[in-house]
Amino acid sequence: MEWLNYHHLFYFWTVMKEGSITAASSKLSLAQSTVSAQLSTFEESLGAKLFKRAGRNLEPTDMGHLVYRYADEIFSLGREMMDALRGRPATGPLSLKVGLVDVVPKLVARKLLEPAGKLPDPVRLICHEGKDEPLLADLALHKLDVVLTDTPLRSSLSIKAYNHLLGECGVSFFGVEKLAKPRQKNFPHSLDQSPMLLPMAMSTLRGMLDQWFERIGVRPLIIGEFDDNALLTVFGQAGEGIFMAPTVIEKEVELQYQVQVIGRTSKIREKFYAISVERIIRHPAVVAISDAAHRKLFFEPDCD
Repeated sequence: MEWLNYHHLFYFWTVMKEGSITAASSKLSLAQSTVSAQLSTFEESLGAKLFKRAGRNLEPTDMGHLVYRYADEIFSLGREMMDALRGRPATGPLSLKVGLVDVVPKLVARKLLEPAGKLPDPVRLICHEGKDEPLLADLALHKLDVVLTDTPLRSSLSIKAYNHLLGECGVSFFGVEKLAKPRQKNFPHSLDQSPMLLPMAMSTLRGMLDQWFERIGVRPLIIGEFDDNALLTVFGQAGEGIFMAPTVIEKEVELQYQVQVIGRTSKIREKFYAISVERIIRHPAVVAISDAAHRKLFFEPDCD
């Protein structure tokens, strides 16, 4: 069995937390040469470089980020153990680091994440929003616990991770009263030549919408295209055009944006995934999110 030198790990962890060998040496009350030598010995024992030169500074490598993630958990558990032995309360709540792909509607994200805040033990939620590839890269480096997205992990990405389908639902169409009222009777054909706000052409939802419009013989008047779902919804709220959202948040959209449902369809299916590096989810907050999504969240009113 290979044994880990925890002294070396502690020196490495301190350098990462303090940001430099100089600051870490001061924190540890050791000479800089001593800390540098210990880091070199640690790298040799692991057979991997943990830092790389960036000018006069050191930056962690991908392996360095991975080791730091584990080191942070190890020393956090150590502090909790000492607190428990001395009868002190735990050092802090469990953290859940979530990557949220920006095409996922914020109301859906909130509903998905809500069960994490209802666990018996408190959870500190840390959310990062962005495009899927950078977030999945952070997941692979263990900077994130899970990524929430509307598309499964593509095989073209060289990332070892697993898709966990949380659920799926249809799509509802919304508009301010002057746009919604005249189009509620003959939906979906009432959408023909209607002012429409759509996601960008390369998005998964846009592809499904275009195919559906083609099948039913509807040609909407495209007023705007957006890669930011929140911005699209703001334009819809202002009455610039008809917009859509997952049926699962239909009531919340009506209430928050003061719009009306024109109609809904189950022919377009929006799917939502949790992507993790684990084949079987173990993080208690992610387990709670998955369970609640399957049991309660993804139900729908009657659709066309």
